Amino acid sequence: MDMLAPSGPVYQAGTLSGNPLATAAGLATLELIRQTPSFHADLEKAGALFSSRVSQCFEKNRVAVTVNRVGSMMTLFFTDREQVRSFNDAKNCDHDAFQEFFRAAFERGIYLAPSQFEAAFLSSAHTADVIEHAVELFDQAIAANR
Repeated sequence: MDMLAPSGPVYQAGTLSGNPLATAAGLATLELIRQTPSFHADLEKAGALFSSRVSQCFEKNRVAVTVNRVGSMMTLFFTDREQVRSFNDAKNCDHDAFQEFFRAAFERGIYLAPSQFEAAFLSSAHTADVIEHAVELFDQAIAANR
């Protein structure tokens, strides 16, 4: 802690930084992860399943979307580009289409970040059943905007 400001040279800040409840929750989470050897592999599998199924929904509905994913984190880009790799690529996507999809998904109980420049995250609570239910809601949201 001596390395962190105001004592040290490293500035670190955030809404819950240093909050005892957030710290206890973080430590409890790390302990659960330690006790679950397959935690990261399971999360990777869930991320792959979800992004694949979401991509299939858009493809089925003939909506051009690129899904960027790393592990359990993903972002939807409304574009016909095969890959979105830079801020320039991202800012040239169809943000109006994202907003329409965002609202349709929100109405169905899918809470995405309201900006196409942010990522969605899965957790260990997102089981295969939960993912399939979310995919059904994604499909409805996509169909509502066609």
